[in-house]
Amino acid sequence: MSKGYRASAGIMLAPAVTLIGAFILVPMLLTVWLSFQDWSTQTPFSAARFIGLANFQDIFGSTSVGRDFKGALVNTAIYTALSVAIILPLSVLFGLLVHQRDVGGGTLLRTVLFSTYMVPMIAVALVWSKLYSPSEGPFNQMLGFIGIGPQPWLSSPRSALVSIVLLNVWQQVGYFTVLAIAGLTQIPGSLYEAATLDGASRAEQFRFITLPLLRRTLLFSAVIAIINAVQVFEPVALITQGGPVGSTNVLTYHIRRVGIERAQGGLGSAMAVMLMLTLIVVVCALFAFMNRKDDE
Repeated sequence: MSKGYRASAGIMLAPAVTLIGAFILVPMLLTVWLSFQDWSTQTPFSAARFIGLANFQDIFGSTSVGRDFKGALVNTAIYTALSVAIILPLSVLFGLLVHQRDVGGGTLLRTVLFSTYMVPMIAVALVWSKLYSPSEGPFNQMLGFIGIGPQPWLSSPRSALVSIVLLNVWQQVGYFTVLAIAGLTQIPGSLYEAATLDGASRAEQFRFITLPLLRRTLLFSAVIAIINAVQVFEPVALITQGGPVGSTNVLTYHIRRVGIERAQGGLGSAMAVMLMLTLIVVVCALFAFMNRKDDE
């Protein structure tokens, strides 16, 4: 019985495991291997030449390669931090609005919020590039109605990255609102009833009941938001191409430029490995911090 069950489980898992291995594990291992090679994307893998840690020394060195990589890493960190810092509070706020039974239109609001996540990022980027237009964009026109001059949304190094962040927040917040609603539905209503009888205000209930019991949901949302933010590519490629003055040159776009446009496959692979390691460290640190809070 046990052997038959294991055989059946193995047969059912085989297709999924094969696909994961072929499209995730193999490319990942190939990228790690190429990060130690001097290889051009215009040549076959057999032309790769082992150079040890030279690629990693270049991306962390003082040359233009190192400066560009570190600049892209900083831009990615800022973009990720801003996205997570805006998306999580908004998702909880919208989740509370939808979840409250004494507020009408909750189902409609949930549908509207989640529909933004269903729009492809390419379409979102193209539409928002028109919204940000300096002369014809609705954003500047609305600011003009209240006496504020046109803003250089995408043409200024100081505002370009923030403008891309706002685009990402609009597209992503609906999905994380659904996650927040799922977490809120798991909180027993009896806790709020008892708190109300004890004289606790809405703010106190949110602080001492909602937030602590949403901790795991928020942790999951934070991890997904970080992974999504680190992978940003379409808005940068379609709207700013890394400009102005490299202010939106994030790592995924920079890796593509180095690995494909400049055909420096080994160097691009080293950057991709560093991005993966950084993401692993950040996620592990987030889990460790949350486990420490739980122990306290």
